[in-house]
Amino acid sequence: MMTLSKSTSPNRDSFFWHELEIERVSEWLNADVESGLTDAQVQERILKYGRNELETAKAKPIWLKFLLQFNQPLLYILIGAGATKAILGEWVNASVIWGVTTTNALISFVQESKAEGAISALANAVTTEATVIRNGEKNRISSSELVPGDIVVLTSGDKVPADVRLFKTRDLQINESALTGESVAVIKNTKICVSDASVGDRTNMAHAGGFVTFGQGIGIVVATGNKTEMGKISRLIEENHGISTPLTRKFDKFTQKWLLIVLGLATLTFAVGLRERGINDALEAAVALIVGAIPEGLPAVVTITLAIGVKRMARRNAIIRKLPAVETLGSATVICSDKTGTLTQNQMTVQEIHAGNKDYRVTGNGYAPTGQILSHNNEISLQECLLAGLLCNDSLLENEGARWIVIGDPTEGALITSAMKAGFVPSRLNREMPRLDSIPFESDYQYMATLHETAEGKVIYIKGSVEAILPRCDSYLTATGGYGQINESSLLERVKAMADQGLRVLAFAKLPVNDHQTLIAHEDIAKGLIFLGLQGMIDPPRESAIKAVHACRNAGIQVKMITGDHIDTASAIARRMGIEKNGQVIAYTGASLAAMDAVELAHAVNEGSVFARVAPEQKLRIVEALQSRGEVVAMTGDGVNDAPALKQADIGIAMGITGTEVAKEAADMLLTDDNFASIESAVEEGRSVYQNLLKAISFILPVNGGESMTILISTLLVRDLPILSLQILWINMLNTITMTTPLAFEPKSVNGMDKPPRDPKEGLLSGNRMKRILMISLFNWLLIFGVFEYIRATTGDLAIARTMTINALISGRIFYMLSISQLIPNLLGRLRGEIPMGSRVPAIAFGIIGAILLQIIFAQVRVINQLFYTAPLTGSQWLFCLLVGTPMIVWAAIANRVDPLDR
Repeated sequence: MMTLSKSTSPNRDSFFWHELEIERVSEWLNADVESGLTDAQVQERILKYGRNELETAKAKPIWLKFLLQFNQPLLYILIGAGATKAILGEWVNASVIWGVTTTNALISFVQESKAEGAISALANAVTTEATVIRNGEKNRISSSELVPGDIVVLTSGDKVPADVRLFKTRDLQINESALTGESVAVIKNTKICVSDASVGDRTNMAHAGGFVTFGQGIGIVVATGNKTEMGKISRLIEENHGISTPLTRKFDKFTQKWLLIVLGLATLTFAVGLRERGINDALEAAVALIVGAIPEGLPAVVTITLAIGVKRMARRNAIIRKLPAVETLGSATVICSDKTGTLTQNQMTVQEIHAGNKDYRVTGNGYAPTGQILSHNNEISLQECLLAGLLCNDSLLENEGARWIVIGDPTEGALITSAMKAGFVPSRLNREMPRLDSIPFESDYQYMATLHETAEGKVIYIKGSVEAILPRCDSYLTATGGYGQINESSLLERVKAMADQGLRVLAFAKLPVNDHQTLIAHEDIAKGLIFLGLQGMIDPPRESAIKAVHACRNAGIQVKMITGDHIDTASAIARRMGIEKNGQVIAYTGASLAAMDAVELAHAVNEGSVFARVAPEQKLRIVEALQSRGEVVAMTGDGVNDAPALKQADIGIAMGITGTEVAKEAADMLLTDDNFASIESAVEEGRSVYQNLLKAISFILPVNGGESMTILISTLLVRDLPILSLQILWINMLNTITMTTPLAFEPKSVNGMDKPPRDPKEGLLSGNRMKRILMISLFNWLLIFGVFEYIRATTGDLAIARTMTINALISGRIFYMLSISQLIPNLLGRLRGEIPMGSRVPAIAFGIIGAILLQIIFAQVRVINQLFYTAPLTGSQWLFCLLVGTPMIVWAAIANRVDPLDR
């Protein structure tokens, strides 16, 4: 054994376990590969390294999360306004104002996603039992008791309990898809790997969270708990606290600007009122302005609009876990998608066959044996090639109603399907040509062989890599059943052409043997084989995903593929799907990304379309680099390795079927069908939701503007306030929510996906939108001030004047709502016969009816009169309120030309 003295021991940070000889690993960890650790060593190392568990972050208590909902500047002002009213002894007003703020906080609290459980899910993912050798004996223990230096035995069906450096393997295969994203099980060995090998290429390592699908292995535990590769992902998730969405950023910016305006106007109002009136009147005016200027109903309307968007998306196979994600997806400029199962079908399919010097195309996708082999005439070479793939096979294909599934290896499932397309029946052939013996696939040999009894005698069928099969062949089977001389260079050119298409190529051969042979050994097939042909297979793209990629490109959204697969396969799939930039598919590997600095990486993620063999930290860097360029990034993923990037992305999208619990917990959205096409549908819905939000904002803010102008000017002119603070709350909460919520049900624009994404830097209030808001605010102010002064002058009754003023304002709002909604176009379409008369009435009609009923209660119910200082109206007064609102029709039409909301 190679010795390594402590004085010459390398710094642990300067090497990787996979690049060391096993002797150096055991010496460094002071481990005996034969007898394992002693009990004393185990106890010492548990104290030093801790238990083999992932540390979980402590969640905030519920009470704190509720209090944090009040951590909004506009709510601070409302709470202060309520406190002012309470100090003045106006407890009803104070209670209503505080009730409004509490209601908003409750809505946000209920809708907020539950405490992040990604770390807990990650811990559950690696909690298992392990077989270890300690004190020279084999024992079964909890994985949490493992320590570095333990000798672990892995067998088929085991979950890998820690990071293990293997020193013995026998046909060991481990599925590490949750960690690396690669769907095919990795063949493990004990050979030293290069130092910069990615996690997926470290073939002498078994990583925590992997699953042993075949064979056996023994290794030394080199890392436990948070020191494992899984633990590194856990730390990445823990360190990343998520980022705000474009919607929340825009609302924060809007809130800050609006806050300064409100405080400035309120201060001015109070100062003027204090000079001209008493402190009570000055405070009432200032509080009224604050209540009028703050859009109390806006948070509730936004939440309800997003929640309705959630329901719409659910109908299109997209489940939203976090409300702002609805709008975020609509503003996405880049979608980073996983390949396997999202862009592709996650079902290996044979697409090309080469046999008897002839090429064949195979139609159909997936494991379903529907499709055919084109241009064949039952050539013997083709039949034998298919037969070899069917018989030299350890997997099964089963029909589960509407779908076919493979029990075993996906590659072998594809071979069974291709044979069935030619008419072979697996069950019958297995009876007619029973297997007598086999050599299972081994990484050292790169082939599998089976011995069969046939009507013509005993035959050995072999399948494996071209490099392993071709040198053993002396001849090839011709189309007519004869034998010919192999043209190796020509055959290798065909292999390269198939590989360039992203196909995984397997070679097939056979060897007739004498009837006395009952067993096979490697020596039996070392030479003299008859080459039967090649089968090229791939996990094909989904047709719906190809269309969705093109739709995203037409909508100005970049699509980038991030995968754990090999770069050639990924690039071939990208070319098929049109995932490219300027007509080119530029691809990078994880190794090349690791060597880049921040500037180089930013350029690479902008120009690149495919990123293959990437590590979890690199996925995170890709997302961060795109965000640094101002992109709004949607990221898909299904494995544990995807969780940090999912959390960092503006919207993380996890697979609902194949996704791990860790990925689902870290994501904002789940795809119930794991299909990229559902992302495109969700983007369309997201854009529709944002359009409806803009309508809601354009409807709500002009009322706040009109109310604020009214309070300020009335104070400056030393006039009685046309609307009191409590009455403003009635308008801003009950009336606004009743009328605005139906906007969430507005149908999506027919050309929503023909427009480029919104500029992420564009605020909620663009220049033209501010013009619209000012125009409608001016009309509302004239309406409020004019009606109040006229009615007060003619009746001398303040209560009547204020009641009619508010009802006139609501009348104008109804006409304005009609100008921005789809109700009028819908009614005209019905009259013209373009829309069936029996179809659903737009929801906005119910909102308008609800608003009218509320105003009847506001004016005619005695209890409400006493609470809100209103008075009953006569029929003529009601008619007056309706008529004075009609000029809004013309004014709104002008505003719609200035700022079209359906562009």
